[in-house]
Amino acid sequence: MLLAVDAGNTNVVFAVHDGQEWRGRWRVATRPDRTSDEYAVWLLALFGHCGLKPGDIDRCAIGTVVPAALYNLRRLSREWFEVEPLVARAAVDWGFEIRVDRPQEVGADRLLNALASHHRYGGPLVVVDFGTATTFDVVDAKGAYLGGVIAPGINLSIEALHQAAARLPRIGIGRPQAVIGRDTVAAMQSGVYWGYVGMIEGIIARIRGEQGPLKVVATGGLAPLFGEGTAAIELIDQDITLEGLRLLADRNPAPMFTRSGLRDPPL
Repeated sequence: MLLAVDAGNTNVVFAVHDGQEWRGRWRVATRPDRTSDEYAVWLLALFGHCGLKPGDIDRCAIGTVVPAALYNLRRLSREWFEVEPLVARAAVDWGFEIRVDRPQEVGADRLLNALASHHRYGGPLVVVDFGTATTFDVVDAKGAYLGGVIAPGINLSIEALHQAAARLPRIGIGRPQAVIGRDTVAAMQSGVYWGYVGMIEGIIARIRGEQGPLKVVATGGLAPLFGEGTAAIELIDQDITLEGLRLLADRNPAPMFTRSGLRDPPL
């Protein structure tokens, strides 16, 4: 079975695929100083609830945009599952061209989204990922990654608004009943929600102006919420990054595990 690990700036998602389906998905807050033993105590308890054992895992794939978290995630794979993990980075076999100036700088999550979305839906397309940052990644008809757009995530914007303006409260995100807010919180919620809808529609329109017609696939925790507010989002797929890890693991040979190999190889 494959242990897939998607480590983002906000959460780390662990999932197990048995070759046919995902057997479980679990989420924990990202904390770069969390040790491999802490991950293991938490994760193996959840394994037990799904009837899984450490010995069931024979492959591991890690995608992370948090370099500080990689060391302990690697140790988790090596020490608790006795598997050398495949780390998603530009140098592995993606099966498509990465047509940007510095491929090594592209976040693993963006390449994983490109891989899985083209596999599932074909191209050309743009993947909108609502994470700590909101990203737009463009894939051509043959699956090549063309680059994209990185914008501040909605929660970052909400927090910045609260921090910078003394009298503005911290708010939750939701779809307002009306555009015109009749109190401060409603006005802020409208500005944040419809402002982001306008950004999504505007960026997609400009991408189409450069690339021509393309599909739009959204992922991330807030994708369903924004999918309600705009017809620009055509498809919502919450598993796209995990699916990318599964596909990448299938494309690449599993790295060789050695008991003496607990030291990290250079990136």
